[in-house]
Amino acid sequence: MESRYDDMMSLTRRHFLGASALGLGGIALGSMLGLGQEPPPDKVVVGGTGGAGGTLGGTTHFPAKAKRVLYLFQSGGPSQFETFDPKPLLREQHGKALPDSVRQGQRLTGMSGNQAVLPLAGSFAQFKQHGKSGTWVSDLLPHTAKIADDLCVINTMYTEAINHDPAITFFCTGHQQPGRPSMGAWLSYGLGAINANLPAFIVLVSKDGMRDQPLYSRLWGTGFLPSEHQGVQFRAGAEPVLYLTNPEGVSPHTRRLMLDALGKLSADQAGATLDPEVGARMAQSEMAFRMQTSVPEVSNFSDEPAETFALYGDSAKTPGTYAANCILARRLVERGVRFIQLFHQGWDQHGDLPAGIKTQCAQTDQASAALVTDLKRRGLLDDTLVVWGGEFGRTAYCQGKMVDGNYGRDHHPRCFSIWMAGGGVKPGITYGKTDDYGYNIVKDSVHVHDLHATMLRLLGIDHERLTFKFQGRYFRLTDVFGSVVPEIMA
Repeated sequence: MESRYDDMMSLTRRHFLGASALGLGGIALGSMLGLGQEPPPDKVVVGGTGGAGGTLGGTTHFPAKAKRVLYLFQSGGPSQFETFDPKPLLREQHGKALPDSVRQGQRLTGMSGNQAVLPLAGSFAQFKQHGKSGTWVSDLLPHTAKIADDLCVINTMYTEAINHDPAITFFCTGHQQPGRPSMGAWLSYGLGAINANLPAFIVLVSKDGMRDQPLYSRLWGTGFLPSEHQGVQFRAGAEPVLYLTNPEGVSPHTRRLMLDALGKLSADQAGATLDPEVGARMAQSEMAFRMQTSVPEVSNFSDEPAETFALYGDSAKTPGTYAANCILARRLVERGVRFIQLFHQGWDQHGDLPAGIKTQCAQTDQASAALVTDLKRRGLLDDTLVVWGGEFGRTAYCQGKMVDGNYGRDHHPRCFSIWMAGGGVKPGITYGKTDDYGYNIVKDSVHVHDLHATMLRLLGIDHERLTFKFQGRYFRLTDVFGSVVPEIMA
């Protein structure tokens, strides 16, 4: 019979082999590739398990201009030609073939790659310059036009993925393949929670968006980071977080006693297995207990005046709509949630673009602008970074044939538009320039990794120093790329 000593030695051996990934072979390979080595002194690793205070211990690498992020993710890829980047030449050459000199042999999706001709499509939307900044905004976004002087519009975003799944995964995690931690998880890990009674990372998915492209929980997942940094999805209705309420007959006191007993058992298990996920699960259970009070309070709009609903639009009275979720996002900001990501689907207009994008803009324009206005008047915009945009843009040419003025646009990763506001971003500017066809960048490009690096910098974090060691390698949100864009920072 094995002794207790033998049991512990077995556990220790298992732990060593698991921690060293592939054992001695993995160590040898890692040495050859330079993986798993300590970073040079100028790239100090911030490691650990994070927790309520974050792995940075309540400090940041630089003075932080933003305390929190509110990301309005427009899933599907909004067309820049109908929103923020007017191209008169497309109207002049409407229906003519895209010149090969402009395309430059760049790859196309399978949906338009077999077209013999790629006919240019001039926008049906009308553009005007707005505010003192003279920012170009289309007539589909009249409310956004009113906050033009608060926006930093970037017309030269670009990505590497040309299809939805890898493109949205790239934006949310910094990598095209699933399995990496999401933006919010990295921020929770690094900075921790501001409010101990609410998760550091909360996700909202509007119910009035067209379900054209699927969303997956891995987009707000924790990857290989400790699981307490997972984004928590709030849903519309009486139970915003599933299984949060106590079953019938179970009182809060009983639940507290149960958690205390579970905590003792978890401590014994953690001591025996050395598994950090035991502590992570316990932290999530304690958070769920505190959320039994905090979630009903934050999701109850009864204290909101009629003026709030007038500002955000009539649909804000219906729980789960984009407008209602914008109000909820503002309430979460007020209560100190670190990262809020609001997803709205339906921007994938391969056909019938005029009708489709009008619907999308009508659903989101007023509430998006209202959110910026509301945060500003409450004194919250200065330290809240708001980001609006999708996973890529749309092509300058029509996918398929134009019929009676109707057309659609395919995916275009080479250049597209997003906007940012608050949180240390320079207001009232348009950054970057695309060519006359809106097909290529001619000045000041911003890659996805650059966006992530800049977001972290505004939060006081050096993107090269927030890392986590996994399977012998140090990982970060920006992988081994990314540069801060100082020109867009105030």
